[in-house]
Formats: sequence, C-alpha cells, structure tokens
Amino acid sequence: MGGGKALVVGGGIGGLAAATGLRLVGWDVTVLERSPVLADVGGGISLHANGVRALDALGVGEAVRAAARPQYTGGTRAPDGSWLIRMDGKAIERAAGVPVLGVRWSALHRVLRAALPPECLLTGREVTSVERTGRAGAQVSLVSPARTTPEARSEADPAPLEADPAQMEADLVVVADGVHSRLRGTLFPHHPGAVYSGSTVLRAVTDRPIALPSDLELTWGKGAEFGHITFVDGHAEWHAVLTSPPGVRYADALAAMRDRFAGWHDPIPALLEATRPDAVLHHDIHELVTPLPCFTAGPIALLGDAAHAMTPNLGQGAGQALEDATVLAAALASEPTLASALAHYDTVRRHRTRTLARAARQAGRAGHRLTNPTLIALRDTALRLTPSRPVISTFLRHTRWTPPSLG
Repeated sequence: MGGGKALVVGGGIGGLAAATGLRLVGWDVTVLERSPVLADVGGGISLHANGVRALDALGVGEAVRAAARPQYTGGTRAPDGSWLIRMDGKAIERAAGVPVLGVRWSALHRVLRAALPPECLLTGREVTSVERTGRAGAQVSLVSPARTTPEARSEADPAPLEADPAQMEADLVVVADGVHSRLRGTLFPHHPGAVYSGSTVLRAVTDRPIALPSDLELTWGKGAEFGHITFVDGHAEWHAVLTSPPGVRYADALAAMRDRFAGWHDPIPALLEATRPDAVLHHDIHELVTPLPCFTAGPIALLGDAAHAMTPNLGQGAGQALEDATVLAAALASEPTLASALAHYDTVRRHRTRTLARAARQAGRAGHRLTNPTLIALRDTALRLTPSRPVISTFLRHTRWTPPSLG
C-alpha cells in the first residue's frame, strides 16, 4: 500500500525504530514523546543477532556496530566464581553470523534519533487517549504539560505552547508507550495489564573505564543475579536482579548492593567500587503475564513493551521491539491495505513474542529466582555437565530470525 500519515506515541527504542521503518516505506511520521527532553539516560543493552538484523533492515546497523562492543568472552558463574557455563562468543558469531553486541542504551537511542529529521520528534507531548475516527483513521488527545522551557521542545518546533492542538489525527497510530502503557488500557480496558514479576533490578554504568576479565557475565546466587556487559569505551554496565517484594527501596542503593553481594567473586566488588552512588537506577520488573488478545485495534498498532512486556532473562526486550518495527514497516510496504498489513503484523508478532515471553519467564525461574539450596545445587551441576554445543544451540534458538524486506 502507499504511504500515509502516522503518529508514533513514545520516543523510546521501539518508537524511534518504528518511525524509522515507517519513513523508509514512505510514511509521513510524527513521534510524540512525553518527556520534555530526549536525554541520554539508561544503562546498557546486549543486542543479539535478531536485534542487529532488524537494525540492518532499518538502515542503522553499521552505525550501531560502530557504537557497540562485541561480547566474545564470559558466561555464567556461581557466587564463588566457579563457572557454570562458558560463553564462546566467536562460536556464537560463526553460527549466527553476528556477534552479541554490548551498547549503551543512550548510544542506540542517539543512532535512532539521528535517522529521523528533527521536525518529526515532538517532545513534551503527553498522549492521554487514542480512538478510531469515522474516517478510517485514528485520533489521539494530548496535553503538553512539560513544555515549559525552550529546551523542552523539538529544535524544529518553534510554535508557541498555546498553539499545540488538543487532538491530532492520522491514518495509523503506533502505540509504543512502554510497559505501563496508558493507551493499552484504553484500547483493552478488560486486560489486567502489567503485573510485578517478583524481581527488582538495580543497574548502573561505571564512572570510569574498568579492566574486566570477560566481556559479559552473569552470576546466579540464592534469589539473586549479578551481571555485567562491557562497552566500546571501556566502561561497563552492571545489574543486580533480586527476588523481592515490590516497592522496596534503599536509602543508599550502592551501599546496599555492596552488602548484598559481599563475598561474591571478582570483579563484582570492582564494578561496584567504580560506580557513583547517584548513578544507580532502580526499578521493579513488570511483565504482561496475560497476553493481549490482539496487537491491533482498527488503525492502531501496539509495539514493544506496550504490546508484550517480558522479563529480561533472555535479553530480548529491545530486540523484540526492533523486530516489531521491522515487521510493521515491511507489512505496510507489501500488503495492499492498511487492514491487511496490520492483520499480518498481529499474526506474526503475537506468536513470536508470546513464545519468547514464556521462555524468558521460565529462564528466570531456573536462574536467579531459585532459592532452594538443593534445587540450586542440582541446576549448577547440570549446567557444568552440559557440553558447549547444546548451550550454543539453546542460545541461538531465540535469536534465529530473518527480517522481512522493506523494499
């Protein structure tokens, strides 16, 4: 079908990727982002082969590779430092054709922003509702509470604040407003929404470059996981996932992590030592345990965490949003009508993401969620006895994906 006008709600990784893909196939796109400024925030992402291939299809793969570091060494350990699984990143690269990449969230976001003209990125716009119109399109209602300074606006958006419309219409609306999507609740009012997964995560990027013995590691202990990935500039991101009631917070999160992981192997103490206390981010992990009945509603498509928020145990959150963006753009390019394009998108993406969300949940239960010492010992023994080839095969099963053509 030919291009039309699209509104993308949400300026995160998924929203910007969707906007990039839609523009590639001839659509006029406007991104509406709630935050007043698209700041460089967040931690790090490990991009697997499927995510990298999606970025290639969107035309930004090389730019992301230049900002990323291949993760060739590492694996999974026990708290005493003994190895449960060794990761052979070169073997993964040979099998998948693409290495695992470690990249800052902010670097990936900058690459996607650079792929879009500044005038299509409108910040400080909070979308409060979305609905179908009587003219085969959709309309969003929005307010601009955060646009109080010149910095809180697009560089190419000189209009005064009072000129902002209360509604905007388009042929297509892409909802990419995250795990706690307000618009998902509007479109599916009877869906229970995102629920607490039982885990909370603290993460930070080191304040300085740090020499580490391996690129990417996970360590599984009783009800906890500690991991790191490394970046091209020598800095690293660490994360600590804890089995915890929701809402628990610490007066000094960094000190709490030093206490929680005291006695765990090197380089965990060094990673914490290289971190500023104010750099630690903390959020509870929520997921859509109940899958959505559909990823579309008329001319409205949900994408990324708004559609299929999953636990991070497979490292596939960003990758699945990138796949969504690619499949949506390709469907719009190849299908004869908007309705058939969205039907194709829904069919393909619901099946894939439901499978991965279930696998991620199971991986968490077998990993950091375990607290029974006997079960932990059995798991660790089984992992140590598993040859490398089945480990690589299991890893690749979730990353095997070929992007559709956008041409």
